[in-house]
Amino acid sequence: MWSNRVSNLALKSNGKPELKPQRRSSIRNNIFLHIHTRSIHPFSLRWNYTFGLGVMSLGLFVILCFTGLLLMVYYKPDTARAYFSIKDLMYVVPSGRLVRNIHRWAGHLIIVVGFLHMVRVFYTGAYKRGRAFNWNIGIILFLLILALGFSGYLLPWDQLAFWAGTIGINIAASPAQFTDALGLTNVFDMGTFIKHLLLGSDEIGNEALVRFYVMHCLLLPALMAMFIAIHIWRIRKSGGLSRPERINSDKPPEADVNTDLSAIPHAYYREFTAFMFILAVCVTLAFFFDAPLKEPANPLVPENPAKAPWYFLGLQEMVSYSAFAGGIGIPLVALFLLGMVPYLDREETDCGRWFGSPQSVNITLISVIFAMVCCAAMLALVVGLDWPKNWSGTTMQLVVHFINPGTLLLLLFIGWSIFISKQHQSARMGVIALFTCFCVAIIVFTYVAWGHRGPNWDIYGWPLAWQYH
Repeated sequence: MWSNRVSNLALKSNGKPELKPQRRSSIRNNIFLHIHTRSIHPFSLRWNYTFGLGVMSLGLFVILCFTGLLLMVYYKPDTARAYFSIKDLMYVVPSGRLVRNIHRWAGHLIIVVGFLHMVRVFYTGAYKRGRAFNWNIGIILFLLILALGFSGYLLPWDQLAFWAGTIGINIAASPAQFTDALGLTNVFDMGTFIKHLLLGSDEIGNEALVRFYVMHCLLLPALMAMFIAIHIWRIRKSGGLSRPERINSDKPPEADVNTDLSAIPHAYYREFTAFMFILAVCVTLAFFFDAPLKEPANPLVPENPAKAPWYFLGLQEMVSYSAFAGGIGIPLVALFLLGMVPYLDREETDCGRWFGSPQSVNITLISVIFAMVCCAAMLALVVGLDWPKNWSGTTMQLVVHFINPGTLLLLLFIGWSIFISKQHQSARMGVIALFTCFCVAIIVFTYVAWGHRGPNWDIYGWPLAWQYH
């Protein structure tokens, strides 16, 4: 009864509409009623299907926008004053420390939750049945999340921010090394072009800080909002969240008929719960763990080791093998393959269920083991032979751009995917193998760069052992 009263209130416009055209007009003019269909299947409300990851990602974006607006009131995008404005936020402005901490933790969590959301969509086959376009919109959103994190990383203007930003800019400018090896830099210097586009000069300074501030506070949030709207609209146009054709496969088809629930309040209850949960996590982390603030940025005193933000450490590890291959080539190939997932896997089965079949679970586990063995072998090769650092000369450097641990791993993963696809006569199995290998490699390389890479980018056997030398 309460649900019907809420639905009636939501539909009211000068009284409850009685005619169908009026009812349709009320729905079109109400944004909350347009986000969801009028009814929703109980399967879509199961926590163990989505874990609320999409809603939590959206909630984190809202938290970031709100806390970011508060921080903008006090922040000064100028190299002479940026660091001290952050220091005032931490020690002078009432609740400034808490707001900054929440903003920082929300920025970290949205990357983790967004990644897990993509993993959930993949392993439940939710990119099928007309949802291929929305899968690629999700990839764009994840790239925007990474760009938001990186552009905000520089703003505190302390040593950590400055040198992490320097590493990130060097990764973006890595095409210069490839054009140098080919002798084409005088014709077209793509690396320098990208560097000047991001920095506005040859080095990180006031122009770069202002550009990153504009990107972080205006351009990227606007793009995020636009693509989020498209993402939600496409979910709505596809009939809501994906689900299997038969929910109760062990029961007659009649068991799945007329089981839909009203979206108000059932869907909104769960979405509100997911949002409050992630907000509580942010506040709890912000209360116990402060956002770091080191000494003011000093270009004359480099950090050793100088590391990129944690979500780019995997890239930095690959860049240490080859700047162009690790920073540009391999990521572009990986993004292309990810975008092609819905078009490579055209099987209509395994949609709406985790892994879909026991065979998918087995392929995932085997691929995890295969990827971990390959990553360990490549790292052993890098450490044992100091390869490819000991390759010198222009010719050797050109070869390194194409033959290095990162590209060899990529070829191994693609070969493994083709083998699995042929072995099981299933494109779905091959795609699962490739996606799983990519995820494992990202995690392994990120961990190695975070815990085992020390001064001069040397490898230490025990995690973070270099801090005690």
